[in-house]
Amino acid sequence: MTSLLLGAHVDQTDPIAEAAARGIGMVQFFLGDPQSYKGPVIHHEGGAEALREEAEAAGVALYVHAPYLINVATTNNRIRIPSRKLLQQHMDAAAEIGAKGLVVHGGHVGVDDDPEKGFDNWRKAIESTDLKVPLLLENTAGGDNAMARHLDRIARTWEAIQQAEGAEKVGFCLDTCHAWAGGIALGDAVEKVRAITGRIDLVHANDSRDAAGSGADRHTTLGAGQIPEDELADVIRSAGAPVMLETPGDRHADDLAWLRERL
Repeated sequence: MTSLLLGAHVDQTDPIAEAAARGIGMVQFFLGDPQSYKGPVIHHEGGAEALREEAEAAGVALYVHAPYLINVATTNNRIRIPSRKLLQQHMDAAAEIGAKGLVVHGGHVGVDDDPEKGFDNWRKAIESTDLKVPLLLENTAGGDNAMARHLDRIARTWEAIQQAEGAEKVGFCLDTCHAWAGGIALGDAVEKVRAITGRIDLVHANDSRDAAGSGADRHTTLGAGQIPEDELADVIRSAGAPVMLETPGDRHADDLAWLRERL
């Protein structure tokens, strides 16, 4: 049995029951539609306060994943400004339910844009957001002008964030599928990420349906994808951080068994 905290992405309606059914100590979920600019919605019966109390009583750690379309790096005002607003709304909601962190993708700038503008937009976003819970920057799989796909871009984004007031509330989430598909070699990924950020706060443990460097963000069950099993287990183990599954829900039991056997 691993000493690492294991969790899974679940439906938010009754996440404590979802955790109990899987025998895990943490869960992640969306608060509303991940593909919408509409603000967060808490579906749990009893609302945010009841969810917070139930999680505390059960000893279950809650994490919120921000909507996919949030892009605070972009130079497009019609996307960046609503993204900042939506990020704050989800930050507020995450704090209301007592979440341990809010995970957000790194975003991107346009193909013809100077990436330096994207890095600085991240700095501005941190300074303009009231970080009530840790904000966890997640590496992403695709995009030539992405802020958090390649290690050099992650380094520049992190450097810009560190210049912002409130930077101490920003952490890092390492996604194994995204790293593989994004072209980051898994063998020394943890070492290289830590050299940049000094920390890994959460691991998204996912296998990849696609080849290394493909840029395709398609998760699959652990051991069923294209990442060599030993490499996948090694990167998860060496990160030494809480481990969150984002694999198909009907196979979570198999994935948890896979993790416990190897960690």
